[in-house]
Amino acid sequence: MSSPGVCFGGPSPEHDISILTGLQAVHALAATGESPVAIYWSKTGDWFEVPTSTEASDFAEGLPRTAEALVLLTGSEGGFWRQGRRGKRTPLEVSAIVNCCHGGPGEDGSLQALFDLAAIRYTGPSMAGAALGMDKLAFAGTMIAAGLPTLPTWALTADLVLDIGGPLIVKPRFGGSSIGIEVVADLATAKALATSQPLLREGAIVQAYLDGAEDLNVSVKTCPTVESSTIERPLRGEGGRIYSYVEKYLEGGDQGMASAAREMPADLGSDVEGELRTMASRVIELALVRSVARIDFLRHNDTLYVNEINTIPGSLSWYFWAHDGVPFATLLIQMLTEAAAGPTRRMRTDGADGTALRSAGAMARKLA
Repeated sequence: MSSPGVCFGGPSPEHDISILTGLQAVHALAATGESPVAIYWSKTGDWFEVPTSTEASDFAEGLPRTAEALVLLTGSEGGFWRQGRRGKRTPLEVSAIVNCCHGGPGEDGSLQALFDLAAIRYTGPSMAGAALGMDKLAFAGTMIAAGLPTLPTWALTADLVLDIGGPLIVKPRFGGSSIGIEVVADLATAKALATSQPLLREGAIVQAYLDGAEDLNVSVKTCPTVESSTIERPLRGEGGRIYSYVEKYLEGGDQGMASAAREMPADLGSDVEGELRTMASRVIELALVRSVARIDFLRHNDTLYVNEINTIPGSLSWYFWAHDGVPFATLLIQMLTEAAAGPTRRMRTDGADGTALRSAGAMARKLA
């Protein structure tokens, strides 16, 4: 495969973690003899190409000095273009792009829609799959409607009334699995938090907090076939507290979540493992999973619940597949092959044949 692209960064709270994932992917592809194109999306939304030898430290103070501006166009000339001298542009030829943009617009359907409009093939979820996966309220509702065991989930509004007591867990409605999550004593505290915590202002959800619950996670992929990985049991902190963002991504240095404390494979009975894998298969279908994703479950009092999905997980969940003997470069090439083989999204214009326009009459009469 020639000229695969890798996109990372983005105007997101997970911008820095995205850089780590992206550079890991760039270096892994380059080590196999591929010629990856490293595409950096800045915090301000601008696009740049950086050398494949770029290191994470080069971004510590902002834009690397070696970065060169790119332009992303949609429409008939859709795609990335290099900005040359005297305004001359040359197309950036890529077969498909590995989307490593965690959180925010890189994972909520915004970037996916932009790539669709630019006729760019990309890995990870489609626009619809990304939007569903990022919206915890919509995702939980979809799982519940399909009959999968899922915790009751409420939009945290000023007039919300619950018939359950605390403790409760409050999460950003649109966000990752770590940032902005708090356990509170009661609904009043949850509402106060929603007005003071910036990450909750775009929307928040609330669920019952299950004391003593254990986390069980699995990665799933659709390339070259649909399958699920070894199951992990993340080991919670002292007193059973939830993984923090720092523990997940920062304490392990450049290994990120791959170095966090876990039991892998999780010591589960065959019945529990079978149930989890069956539920994961249903989530793949319902949540429109494509490429690689991570599905998080909770187990409490012998009941297994679908918790949430991460459609562009840190390090693309490679540590799951590494445990199963899949090299990172192999995983990336599988994802790129799947993306490159598929068609770009075709925008439907059926019915827009001018009939309504010809019969509309003058606008001035409609406004009179």
